This record gives sequence, C-alpha cells and structure tokens, in this order.
Amino acid sequence: MAIRIDSKIIDYEVAKADAERAKAPGNDIEQMHEKLQRPETLEGQTYKIKTPLSEHALYVTINDVVLNPGTEHEIRRPFEIFINSKNMDHFQWIVALTRIVSAVFRKGGDCTFLVEELRSVFDPRGGYFKRGGRFMPSLVAEIGDVIEQHLKSIGLLDENTLDAHQQAYVQAKRTEYDSRQAPVSHAAADCEDSTNGSPYPDGAVLCPRCHTKAMVMMEGCLTCLSCGESKCS
Repeated sequence: MAIRIDSKIIDYEVAKADAERAKAPGNDIEQMHEKLQRPETLEGQTYKIKTPLSEHALYVTINDVVLNPGTEHEIRRPFEIFINSKNMDHFQWIVALTRIVSAVFRKGGDCTFLVEELRSVFDPRGGYFKRGGRFMPSLVAEIGDVIEQHLKSIGLLDENTLDAHQQAYVQAKRTEYDSRQAPVSHAAADCEDSTNGSPYPDGAVLCPRCHTKAMVMMEGCLTCLSCGESKCS
C-alpha cells in the first residue's frame, strides 16, 4: 500500500525484521534470551557432590526461571548455577565455570550440550568411582552429571536414555545372567550391597559407553548390564 508523504523528510531508519515479527499476532510468547531481567526470586535445587578426592563436599545450586507462567506455553528453564564448598583449592576455575555456564543458560536455545561437554573432561591424575559403580573421569564431569540430573527433573532431557526396546534387551540380559549364577542368600546379598553399594555383580568391569562397572562375560562376550553395550555387536 502506497503512503503519500506531504511533509519534508528529515530522518529515516530501516524497520527491523525482529520488530515486525514481534508485532505479529501470536508472537507474544516470552522466550529465553540474554537480556531477560532476573526476577526477585527464583526456584531451584541444590545437589551435593562428595568425592574421594576431597574431605569437603561441593554443593551445586541451579536456579530456574519460569517463562509464560499460567499459560499453555509455560516452561521452566535453568537461569544460573552456583557452586559452594569449604575447599578453596578449586575456587578460581569453579567461579569461572559457574559464570560461563550461567551465561549459556541465559543465552537461550539448547543448553543440553553442556552435559556431554563437561563429561568429556578428564583429570590427568585419574578419576574415581561413585557409589553404585559409576566411574567419574573428573570432578568437572560429575558437575556435568548434576546438570543432566537437573535438566531431567525440569523436563528438558528425557528421563530414560534407553528406548523401550533397549530397556527390554538390557533387562533380558540381566535376567539371563542372574539365572546362570549360583543362588546367593539374602544375607550375603545384603552384605555385598552394604560394602560396595553396587547393584551389579562382583568382578564386573568398566563399560566404555556408560562408564559403569557393569560389564560381565556372557556367552564368551563382555556385555553391559546397565546400557546393553556388547563387545560382540
């Protein structure tokens, strides 16, 4: 549509596409972005990390912001992360890590990639095993584990990493392995659980895929009872 201008033009500017889209009906949904103002209060959760590398635990707090509350587009997104500990040995890199991760949270978009990025950090002095037989290559990797746990709790990641077929396969392998073992008394089983805290058999080796001591020999092949990884497949 043509518009006649009778007055003298003294200034002009090009209309931005973002501004035009914002005026369009249905585009009033609030999205996560780096200029989003922090509310006075945020809801969050605190997770405890206790490693054999230090006598002091780390406490990881992740706070979330709720976008479009009370509407069908309501979503909860992580907004900031804090890590606190009495151990000051890691103070500098922990402060740097929390600021970078918080900036990624506030940037918007997909932040789930942080989990794998942090998990791929290996300590040159060697990692450690968590209770339950899960191997942690570094303290940073366990922080990535905590972020994954939180993202699952708010629905940004699926709770189960295995689909229904894979879960059925792993359960079948576990049942098959248990049926081949000599029966163990309840007392012995309770004693075993209290000593190593692992739900997997003694003698299981570390799985390269899920980093859990759950690989056992079945039919001449190492098979993981946690994720189904097999050396023969």
